[in-house]
Amino acid sequence: MTVKIEESWQNVLKEEFEKPYFNALTDFVKSEYSKHTIYPKGKDIFRAFDKCSFDKVKVVILGQDPYHGPGQANGLCFSVHEGVPFPPSLVNIFKEIKEDLGKDMPPNGSLDRWAEQGVLLLNATLTVRAHQAGSHQNKGWETFTDAVVQKLATEKQGLVYMLWGSYAQKKASIVNKQENLVLKSPHPSPLSAYRGFFGSKHFSEANAYLKELGKEEVEW
Repeated sequence: MTVKIEESWQNVLKEEFEKPYFNALTDFVKSEYSKHTIYPKGKDIFRAFDKCSFDKVKVVILGQDPYHGPGQANGLCFSVHEGVPFPPSLVNIFKEIKEDLGKDMPPNGSLDRWAEQGVLLLNATLTVRAHQAGSHQNKGWETFTDAVVQKLATEKQGLVYMLWGSYAQKKASIVNKQENLVLKSPHPSPLSAYRGFFGSKHFSEANAYLKELGKEEVEW
């Protein structure tokens, strides 16, 4: 099956695109877009990959579902387009960056600039029905994004994995902690951020690790 995705990812994942589950997933997603309001826009489903090629990945942040409110989801986990109000989890991410690195809240919630520096902002499920969190779970997306994490884990070393919340931590359980930096904390959502996301200092830790390996630090 031909999937419109960035070339280096196309090469890495081409076998995945031929598997029966992916064909079934594609049929499901097409049907959903034809009958319901689905986020993100179809052209943005694989935007996390298009903005951060396989060769450039140095940090991996795992989310769960895309945002399910109007105009929020843009294909990168936790990110929104310029002009869209910051969702609560994103506000908390920037609060932690302020506390950790002294950087002020940016003018918009777009994380494109992170992706362009090598941060893969990957949701476990890449589509969702409007106003229905979790509506596209267990349809095949998790199998696909598990395969993405598996490819990264087996083919790349010296990555930073920022795993916020039990869902992300479970998803990346295959990552070798001796060959990568695995940072874990509660999720940045208002329900859990005060239980250890605030004060985790993941952003400075990530940059210190990248610097140690001779890689360029991320401008968070």
